[in-house]
Amino acid sequence: MPRITFTSHLERHVACPSDVVAGDTARAALDTYLSRHPQVRPYLFDEQGALRQHVVIFIDGEQARDRRALADSVSPDSEIYVMQALSGGS
Repeated sequence: MPRITFTSHLERHVACPSDVVAGDTARAALDTYLSRHPQVRPYLFDEQGALRQHVVIFIDGEQARDRRALADSVSPDSEIYVMQALSGGS
């Protein structure tokens, strides 16, 4: 089953332990994860259910191509890495 891991930056705001979950797409895996850890949902998705602008998802080291539906396929041994992209500057 795919493993979901979050950056330590996100963990400073909400408990989001790594977990192994069922799912054959990124969205299905995230939905399974969020059913176990619902406190993480507002940090990933907005009120309309869209992935927040500064959240980036990598699957097996490649950035997810489908930000809207998160329909990217995952395999049973996939690593899903969730991070908040940093923005700003001088």
